[in-house]
Amino acid sequence: QIQLVESGGGLVQAGGSLNLSCAASGRAFSRYAMGWFRQAPGKEREFVAAVAWHGFKEYAASAKGRFRLSEVSTENTVTLRMNSLNVEDTGVYFCASDKTIGTVMAGESAYWGKGIQVTVAS
Repeated sequence: QIQLVESGGGLVQAGGSLNLSCAASGRAFSRYAMGWFRQAPGKEREFVAAVAWHGFKEYAASAKGRFRLSEVSTENTVTLRMNSLNVEDTGVYFCASDKTIGTVMAGESAYWGKGIQVTVAS
């Protein structure tokens, strides 16, 4: 079984930055893609960014140029650096993981974290 634990959320002023980290654990975790989704109040969960085990990355249009996702580290963690945050970035951010980046991007990952709150104040 694989467990994903998010950290680093919180409250930030508009225009500020925040780092989110996701740590994966479990004996079977090897060469997995990892990514991030978010869900704003009253809205559906949406894709933010993902990275394949070999380093290939994809970003949602809303994240391009502002967010930067690290590669999967040897400790099985990824960090999402979020810059120039605005109130529309507010929501619960979920870490997801599966074998392929396509599966992660489609929202069909087998493994999900519990989510972490990010609030951007105007």
